[in-house]
Amino acid sequence: MQLGWIGTGVMGAAIVKNLMAAGHTLTVYNRTKSKTDALVAQGATWAETPAAVAAASDVVFTMVGFPKDVEQVYFGEQGIFSQLAAGKTVIDMTTSQPKLAVKIAAYAQKHGIQALDAPVSGGDIGAQKATLTVMVGGDEATYTAMLPLFQILGHKVNYFGAAGTGQHAKMANQIMIAGTMTGLTEMLLYTEAAGLDPEKVLATLSSGGADNWSMENYVPRILKADYTPGFFARHFLKDLRIALTEADAMGLDLVATAQAKRLYEVMVDVKGLGSQGTQGLINSYR
Repeated sequence: MQLGWIGTGVMGAAIVKNLMAAGHTLTVYNRTKSKTDALVAQGATWAETPAAVAAASDVVFTMVGFPKDVEQVYFGEQGIFSQLAAGKTVIDMTTSQPKLAVKIAAYAQKHGIQALDAPVSGGDIGAQKATLTVMVGGDEATYTAMLPLFQILGHKVNYFGAAGTGQHAKMANQIMIAGTMTGLTEMLLYTEAAGLDPEKVLATLSSGGADNWSMENYVPRILKADYTPGFFARHFLKDLRIALTEADAMGLDLVATAQAKRLYEVMVDVKGLGSQGTQGLINSYR
C-alpha cells in the first residue's frame, strides 16, 4: 500500500518513521521542505505539492496546524482533492473543527473517496513510541480497513461514529488537558513559594490521587527549563477555542476551560510564547 503524509512537524515526522519501520512506502510533503529531509534520507519520497502526494498514494494522511491549513491542503488549487482518485482514502489527523471534518467527508463521499477524521493524543513522546491514542470518526467500514495502520502508530484506537465525531472526542480530551495543565502549573508555583523540593513533590504526587499524564511528562521538562514543544502552545490555544465554540453551540458554559483559554491567550498572544510547548504556560505567571 502506497501511503502519503502531509505535515511532518513534531509529531508527524515521528509517525512517518514508525510507518516506514513497519514496511510501508511513504510519499511526504511539508510546507518547509527541510523538515522532510531526514525522512527522505531514510527512504521516503518528497512531493512538491499535496496534489502530488495524492496522485502517488492509496491512503493520504494529513497532520497540519490549523483548520485553515486543513482547508487549503484538501480544497486548494494544488490540494489533495485535485488529484485523488475514486476508491482512495484520506485521513485527517489534525485536531480541527468537527464541521470541517463533515465537509471533507461529504466531498469525499460525493467523489467515491473514503474519509476519516482521526486526531490523536499523546504528544511527541506518544508519536515517537507509537503509543498515541487515536479518536476516529467517519464510515465504519473504512475505519475497519484502516485499523491496521492506526495500530502501528497508537496503542489505543477508538471509533466514535459519523464524520466529525473523532474531532468531538479530541475536544473532550483537550478540555480535560486544559485542567491538568493549569493544575500542574499552579502546583509548581505553590511548591516553589513554600520552599519545597519540587522533585520530591513530583514523586509524591505521582504516587497518589493527583497523578496524571501531563504532570508526569511535563513537570520534569519544566524543572529542567525545557520548553521545547511536545505540542505547541499556539496549537493548544486553537484547540481550546474550537472546544469552546462547540460548547457554546451545545448550550454549555465551560467556565474552567474558558479560564484556561484566557491563560493560554496571555502566553501566546500577549507574551509571544506560542512556539513553546504547552508546559511553557508557567512562563506566563513568572
